[in-house]
Amino acid sequence: MVLTKDEIKKLKQKANALEPLVRIGKNGLTESVVAQIKKLVTKRKIVKIKFLRSFLDSNDKKAAAKDLANSTDSEIVEQVGFVVVLYKR
Repeated sequence: MVLTKDEIKKLKQKANALEPLVRIGKNGLTESVVAQIKKLVTKRKIVKIKFLRSFLDSNDKKAAAKDLANSTDSEIVEQVGFVVVLYKR
């Protein structure tokens, strides 16, 4: 499932209005956090997630975003700074 440029553009516009629903801190990507994100992505289709500085001290945000997308069966729409936007068709 690959998103087209037009789909990505529309999803980015939608995501700008959203607030981060999940904040990932020093405990990292625990099973409960992944389960919560999976539920949110299934219900809302698009979810904004913020990595806190305490998480990024010992983790790579790009690798964490890819792991999160794989474990929640979703796609990364946008990743800017500490924020990642996931989308599920």
